[in-house]
Amino acid sequence: MSNLFGRRAAILSYRLGMADGVSVTAGQWVRALRRLGVRVRTVAGDGRPDVLIRSLALESRRPPTRRELAAALDDVDFVVVDNVCSLPMNRGVGEAVAGYLRGRPAVLRHHDLPWERAQYAGFMTWPPDDPAWRHVTINELARHSLEERRGIPATTIYHGFDERPCPEQRDAVRRRLKVGDEPLVLQPTRAIARKGIDLGLALTAAVGGTYWLTGPAEDGYQAELMEVLRSGGVAVRRRLPFGVQMPGAYAACDAVALPSSWEGFGLPLIESALHRKPIAVGDFPVARELEAFGFRWFDARDPARLKAFLDDPDEGLLDHNEAIARAHFGIDALARRLDLLLSGQPMCPHSGAPELPVCKCLTA
Repeated sequence: MSNLFGRRAAILSYRLGMADGVSVTAGQWVRALRRLGVRVRTVAGDGRPDVLIRSLALESRRPPTRRELAAALDDVDFVVVDNVCSLPMNRGVGEAVAGYLRGRPAVLRHHDLPWERAQYAGFMTWPPDDPAWRHVTINELARHSLEERRGIPATTIYHGFDERPCPEQRDAVRRRLKVGDEPLVLQPTRAIARKGIDLGLALTAAVGGTYWLTGPAEDGYQAELMEVLRSGGVAVRRRLPFGVQMPGAYAACDAVALPSSWEGFGLPLIESALHRKPIAVGDFPVARELEAFGFRWFDARDPARLKAFLDDPDEGLLDHNEAIARAHFGIDALARRLDLLLSGQPMCPHSGAPELPVCKCLTA
């Protein structure tokens, strides 16, 4: 039995319970911790958390008070802070959370770091640190840079997916989208400049398909997005129809596009494998890191190979990618790693990265 059984934890972020990457992967930690017998609550300023503290929201004009934080967190054994103390997107909120947690057991999980964003590169004192805290990164690139730039050691813990494919939804979702027999190319991302929307459209045009972008426009990208979509030369679908969730979107599509120039992780890299869909990927550093596990992906800038696959599908490629995803990125692997991290057991900092294929993180 896990050493964590019966302990209480809170997962805290700006927003939780939504479709964004932090919310999705915080949900993975909730499920993994509950498998270990931990009682978990979510705390956030927006979305659908268990405890809503409006002053934690990204747009909050005032930081949360110590009393507000104490009411939500005083009775837990440890707090997992998801990205609030990683990027100074709302510096007041991050500093208030860090101040409350000084000397208290906490895990600071970093999806992004300041030097990865031009507008935050000058913040040399972030992330904050404390002897009572553990730091977790979601990729090796971030782990190395955190130690080099801030002298903070961390552990890489990759996301753990608990996907439940639902291929039976394929026809119904395609009818909702008014898509015929042509290929449907899914880009399950937000619409911001670094997501490579133009490359996703070009890829779709090359395979003779319809392009489906599920996420909202953010970071002031709306006007540029409209122009990019107009000039793409393909039929476009936006957002998820009412009642359709991401498993239904994966069921309906024929291929997935992730042509980004930068991702902290890139959830579709693993989701596409678990839903048995081919994926065309941009050249960003974490994609190269994860590809080292053995995944076989298509190049988003070379659509001819993806078109050949769609014309003559190879089930062996889908079997191969699915097997890797389930072995290394499943919810059970995440639970094992969290058990080691939080129980204070010996654990290698890379937590199962491919350069050390046999390690305690995967065999415990």
